[in-house]
Amino acid sequence: MNDNDIPDGTQHPDSRLTADSSESVGLSGFHGDINELYGHEQAYRHLHTLLTDLGERKLYDAAAQCNRCGYCETSCPTYMLTGRETISARGRNQFLRMLVEGQAKDAGAAAEAFSTCLLCGACSSACYAKVPTPDIVLEGRRALQGYGDNFFARAAINTLLNAPAVFGFWLKLAYLAKKTGLPKLAAKMGLYDFLGMPGLVEAEGAVKHVPLHFAAEILRRDPDLEPGTKHAVNWAYFAPCGPNYLFTEVALATVRVLKKYSGEGIFAENLCCGLMAHNYGRIEDAREFARRNIVRYEDLKARFGDFPLIADCSSCAAFMKAYEQLFTADPEWRPRAKAFAAAVRDILEFIPPEKAGSADPAALEKAGRVTYHDSCRACHGQGIRREPREVLRALAGKNYRELPESDWCCGGAGAFAFTQPEISKKVLERKLRNIASVQADTVVVGATSCLAQINSGLREAYPSARAVHYSVFIDAVTGKNGQ
Repeated sequence: MNDNDIPDGTQHPDSRLTADSSESVGLSGFHGDINELYGHEQAYRHLHTLLTDLGERKLYDAAAQCNRCGYCETSCPTYMLTGRETISARGRNQFLRMLVEGQAKDAGAAAEAFSTCLLCGACSSACYAKVPTPDIVLEGRRALQGYGDNFFARAAINTLLNAPAVFGFWLKLAYLAKKTGLPKLAAKMGLYDFLGMPGLVEAEGAVKHVPLHFAAEILRRDPDLEPGTKHAVNWAYFAPCGPNYLFTEVALATVRVLKKYSGEGIFAENLCCGLMAHNYGRIEDAREFARRNIVRYEDLKARFGDFPLIADCSSCAAFMKAYEQLFTADPEWRPRAKAFAAAVRDILEFIPPEKAGSADPAALEKAGRVTYHDSCRACHGQGIRREPREVLRALAGKNYRELPESDWCCGGAGAFAFTQPEISKKVLERKLRNIASVQADTVVVGATSCLAQINSGLREAYPSARAVHYSVFIDAVTGKNGQ
């Protein structure tokens, strides 16, 4: 690595800078002997320790596990797009170390390094030490002044946590407005730019169809899922926000697939998993989401015994499997969070290929050439690669095509497509070229942000293809044959 690897006024990682990071980088203002990133009064905004493959580590020690070897760089989408060290995985880890040590000068470079990370985890998969760069990046973001204090994000998280019915009401009003075409008109008039929220243009256009009845409302009326009629269950469905509030067909298909392959189950009646709060600077809110979901799970477990908790968005499933990390400093909740996490299963890993059955020929013909996109939090966050492929190969047979760079991020990454639209679009273009290279008609995905992102790209660049969720695909092509 040469001296030009870290630009924008930031010196080489091996040099010793004298600038005060808390003043020049706009961080939390702590002037301690070691930690310049945040002070004791800001500790509530941060994780106590990180759970890494090399053991439990404080933030600085976790970042110090990166020895700057560079193996991560060819897997980092933002580095591969730009060749810039500051927005590579090792560059971000080094930035965090420099901030903690009080050595970084450039506020803009620090904010850019952390805000442009996709949190995809490809770097951690490539790293021999499995350095948890996404968690390290999030800790860096939480130290930036104002992060997590955006009015709209704060209001959304608070209502989702404390008044989910109100959140649903406002969401339905927004959906009704979309159906009138007013948001599209507002985008053309430049209203979103005037409000300082240009990313809403991308958000409005990413999804074409919106539901006026949420999945939870429908599932509560399903007599087959009523807990009061059962003494034991084989599964409980956890409805992530994407399938619940936006892609209701995914949630309903998942429940049908679970009934078909695993028999009796229930709807968990859960809250949001807390991922949005976790990723957008509100750790205490994320912990409260987790506590309430853990209590709900414990109540059901006391009644029905052990059962898997099935989620159908890989981002949420991966986060729930990491609940323990939220409570490393809490001796009461840590073991409870660990037990909850052990029960979580992604729908991608739940169905064994020998139970997949056979596809309906007409449905398979309609699906055409099938390929599979590895959602980042499935392959990198949970290590799920083999299981969905085996099921898809069993169902699609010779119609299945392996996707080149299948684990390359699509650029969705939650709200990344709206907050960093330029980078997101470039990452998506690479994914679309790979989809076109295998002439796919159906792209199977496991996360709802991937579903929205890839379909938005396909509509413009490759309209003969479409992305579908794993559950929707299985439900559609098996039909009676899967029973």
